[in-house]
Amino acid sequence: GIADDKAIYSYMPEIVRFYSGQEARLPNVETWRCREPEALKYVLDHLPELVVKLVDGSGGYGMLVGPTASKEMIAKFREALIAEPHRYIAQPTLALSTVPTLTEKGVAPRHVDFRPFVLTGSDGVRVVPGGLTRVALREGSLVVNSSQGGGTKDSFVLLDEGPDSSGPGGGGGFLRQQQMQQQQGRKTGGDA
Repeated sequence: GIADDKAIYSYMPEIVRFYSGQEARLPNVETWRCREPEALKYVLDHLPELVVKLVDGSGGYGMLVGPTASKEMIAKFREALIAEPHRYIAQPTLALSTVPTLTEKGVAPRHVDFRPFVLTGSDGVRVVPGGLTRVALREGSLVVNSSQGGGTKDSFVLLDEGPDSSGPGGGGGFLRQQQMQQQQGRKTGGDA
């Protein structure tokens, strides 16, 4: 579908502006549409620094992570970009966070990205306290897609405040209540 085309992503600020009359609340990652001659020139000049993706690709297939790619892979992508520039977009390589991850060699840092869950309905739009954390399980990899050897990790979001803080998952009120009970138990020498 049209939403699966990565080039569409680069138009999101304009799409949001057109339909809502407002600016997008979150900025897009800079994206070069290689079908545009100036963008293609920039991408070819900076290929070892960029991430290049097929506009219709998914699952981490058909992409180049310039900083970790071999000279041969960069040359292959250069040829593909020149031959069919309309099939590609490029973005800067992002500095993904790392988290401790259990590996065959023990606990080691691995790159992750976090996808928040945003729900829309008759009561409006809300971000729920949770999401999907994808992890690059291969050492040094920035590719978190499960089809490319990535995995997932549990995500815990601690809220300071929430619309309903009366129980688990309802917000930080419950967590603060638990912390206060633990502190009171330490002061009195008992369990709270």
